[in-house]
Amino acid sequence: MTKERTYTISQLAREFEVTPRALRFYEDKGLLTPQREGMNRVYSHRDRGRLQLILRGKRVGLSLIEIKEILDLYKVDQRAQAQTALKKYKARIVALEAQREDVDAAIEVLTDSIRQLESFLSKPAAPAAIANARAFEAEAKKRLEDAH
Repeated sequence: MTKERTYTISQLAREFEVTPRALRFYEDKGLLTPQREGMNRVYSHRDRGRLQLILRGKRVGLSLIEIKEILDLYKVDQRAQAQTALKKYKARIVALEAQREDVDAAIEVLTDSIRQLESFLSKPAAPAAIANARAFEAEAKKRLEDAH
């Protein structure tokens, strides 16, 4: 019988570009369950796979509670796990598409505002506006100097 490949906390942290603290946090939340050899954590191939799923779930915006629910179903019923994951993934797509619409609308508003501001700034300023801007700048500089 061959011994299963194991990983130290440093190896997994380095491989997945997370901190050891993050791995300990996932352990505290019951998402990872490494074995112990003395004071050292020893992660199995299963723990490594779970970490991949945790990070993938986080990347797409699932909560740790949702991720734990999906991971815990593996022990009970893999079909139920797949159905739960499918439902949560579809819900995330709906939420992300709504966010994309909001982001696209914000970009459109900002682009229009930039166009208007650039048009305004491309025209020469009136002498009074220049004097007001210089006075404002001098006052702001004085306040900064007084603050220090």
